[in-house]
Amino acid sequence: MLFEIFIVFFKIGAFTIGGGYAMIPIIQKEVVENKKWLQEDEFMDSIAVTNSLPGPLAINSATFVGYKTAGIPGAVSAALGAVLPSFLIILVIAMFFSNFGENAIVEQIFAGVRPAVVALILYALVKLTKSVGINKINIAIAIGALALILLLNMHPIPVIIIAGIAGLLIFNRKE
Repeated sequence: MLFEIFIVFFKIGAFTIGGGYAMIPIIQKEVVENKKWLQEDEFMDSIAVTNSLPGPLAINSATFVGYKTAGIPGAVSAALGAVLPSFLIILVIAMFFSNFGENAIVEQIFAGVRPAVVALILYALVKLTKSVGINKINIAIAIGALALILLLNMHPIPVIIIAGIAGLLIFNRKE
């Protein structure tokens, strides 16, 4: 089981360019649909939790899924699987390609990959939006959070705290 967790997250880490948000749909496909290690609502809760923790989303998500699946050894296995591909790629680049960033072929590849990464992030946004449920309250909280970040240049951490307090106050009254 630990090797399977490692391989799943190694594969995710090796084939995802664009960081944690681009990984969300791939992690969801593997963990929820293919392996059935988590239910859809558990996965979305894990994204909410791992998004609010310090550190990279991809590692936090991998660690959470690994822990949920196989305890502490699963968390370590998943985290190593997610980190190792990036480490190896950077190591190879550092060893063999001193002018890697200025290579025309590499620039052309990344020019094609960037729009695909944006599509993966948008896909993750659509999936998260569906899981939250669309209603007036959720839309108001989302717009309020976006306004605080964009218009008042507020740091995301207080915005998350404010949204959590708003959710507690609003949804506590509804129940």
